[in-house]
Amino acid sequence: MSTLPPCPKCTSEYTYQDPSGLLVCPECAHEWSPTAAPAEASEPAEETRVIRDAVGNVLHDGDSVTVIKDLPVKGSPTGIKAGTKVKNIRLVEGDHDIDCKVEGIGAMGLKSKFVKKA
Repeated sequence: MSTLPPCPKCTSEYTYQDPSGLLVCPECAHEWSPTAAPAEASEPAEETRVIRDAVGNVLHDGDSVTVIKDLPVKGSPTGIKAGTKVKNIRLVEGDHDIDCKVEGIGAMGLKSKFVKKA
């Protein structure tokens, strides 16, 4: 009985070789060639997303930002005026990459291209 290497993705020891010659993991369905380099070396490192403001400063959770342009808000007659300071932002994934609370308006999402770090 031959010993096959564990799965490089989930480290399961229950790997098997299919008729085409590939090694297969039954737990995560990962397939790889037995002669290929280990997957950890060939896969790119997980990238951390860097969010920058309108002038190129890197933003972090908890920063304060200033709105650089008048922004219309549905349901609000005035919207957000340029120069409004927003404190304690939270960075999120998606189209609007900043979650925050704007005084007088409430919780909302902003795009980083319309703010600058305060």
